[in-house]
Amino acid sequence: MHTYSHRLALPILAVAMLSTLAGLSRASAHEGHHDVGAAVEKIRAAAARYADVNVALAEGFIPDPSGHCVTAGMAGLPPEWGAMGIHYMNMDRLGVTASAPRVDGTGTHTDFSQPAILLYEPQADGSLELVGVEKLVFEAAWRAAGHDTAPVLVGRDWDHMADDPATPGDEAHGFAPHFDQHVWFRSNPAGDLMPFNATVSCDHFHAGH
Repeated sequence: MHTYSHRLALPILAVAMLSTLAGLSRASAHEGHHDVGAAVEKIRAAAARYADVNVALAEGFIPDPSGHCVTAGMAGLPPEWGAMGIHYMNMDRLGVTASAPRVDGTGTHTDFSQPAILLYEPQADGSLELVGVEKLVFEAAWRAAGHDTAPVLVGRDWDHMADDPATPGDEAHGFAPHFDQHVWFRSNPAGDLMPFNATVSCDHFHAGH
């Protein structure tokens, strides 16, 4: 998301996910796919009204203050991983309380029927297409609420993000340590719950979109 640079390198997570899938029986793999598909469709239905970005704006969402359309390449990751698009955020749902030195807050809300972040792909005609949603909870607040493990969606732990000061990039993209989870409405070759989507593009993005 953000004012801030994107994003996380997840090769270890990707390998672990592939290893897990390889170890599943054909029946259990089919069942897991069905569960993810059902969850995605339910979340898609709940977010359908945001296909009109004006509805999102009316409900308090704002475009990423950085003015970025996020791609894997701009985060120093393999460009073929694709993009996330433009993030529209609802600060109240995120529970943001501070913007410096890092964006921080009290948000621990995990209900995807009320997404905190909307993911839009810019189109050639200047419009925006809703391609997914995202939820984010701040780690300190999440731990303070009594949780010892990451939030989970359909059996998948949300991605944990914290900046590593030893690297030139910002793995937490300007945010305090947090957990987040993407859900893609456009089919994602890497999986509909993975952070980047190779079928999403920022090719038609321009500053001030």
